[in-house]
Amino acid sequence: MKTLNLLIAALVLAAPLGAQGPPPPDGAGVVDTPQRQAQALDRAGKGAEARVIWQRLIDNAADPAAKAAAQRRMAMSWGFEGNCDNVVKYEEMVIAYWVTREKEEPQNAFYQQGEMANEAARVCIDAGDLNTAERMYRRGAELGNREPEPRTHPRSLWDYRTAHAQARLAARRGNTAEALKQVALARKALDSDTAMARPQERFFPYLVGYVALYTGDLKTAEAEFTRAVAMRGNEDDPYQHYLLALTYEKLGQDQKAKELYQKAYDFADSHNPPTVFTRPAARKKLEGSKP
Repeated sequence: MKTLNLLIAALVLAAPLGAQGPPPPDGAGVVDTPQRQAQALDRAGKGAEARVIWQRLIDNAADPAAKAAAQRRMAMSWGFEGNCDNVVKYEEMVIAYWVTREKEEPQNAFYQQGEMANEAARVCIDAGDLNTAERMYRRGAELGNREPEPRTHPRSLWDYRTAHAQARLAARRGNTAEALKQVALARKALDSDTAMARPQERFFPYLVGYVALYTGDLKTAEAEFTRAVAMRGNEDDPYQHYLLALTYEKLGQDQKAKELYQKAYDFADSHNPPTVFTRPAARKKLEGSKP
């Protein structure tokens, strides 16, 4: 039984936080577990109540893997409130768990360490803590690139992710030249590895749009985000819909913005970095648009 628990928890840790599968029709067969309760509270903006449940799950975890899974969820709970420091605190606990798995599963363990660092960075950049975000993005690449041969996650993936992050950070800091330089490096990384690029290509228009949005090129932002949300895999991405809505708001097209903010809010029904920013941000925009 202990082996089975370890396997289940490891699968939860390795999967994207939003990957929970489609709900049964009409709620049939849904088990109202503590995890579901806590996630619903987080999405509703009741983080303090949610974290009581997450802490209980951490304290009563059956094994280290289950504990790390709950700590990862706790990190995202703090993310809904834009609390970068506590997100990093709990993601570092998850990284520490994966350090213990380096001998048993070296390829996956180092990759997951990088993933957790990047996950924290993603929350922090959206929260506006750019220095911490940069530190954690760099830490993620450094950890991920420790993966030994035969590697299952190529260096080109981390090169792409690093350039993608640095471009967004530069744009947020108002450094257009550096942002465009990093966009070019991200494109180069994609072009250098077609196998890596296939699942990552859909995040490139979002990058170009993001840089355009934060450097004042709204027409390019509109075109790129429109292209991004139409790409396969992005149709229900809450964050990319939010950014397109923000672009329309800045262009003075309030009705289009409102419709997209509503879509972004509705799509933000998971428990991952895109949701932890988009859910409260879109809620605030929608509440502000009420007469």
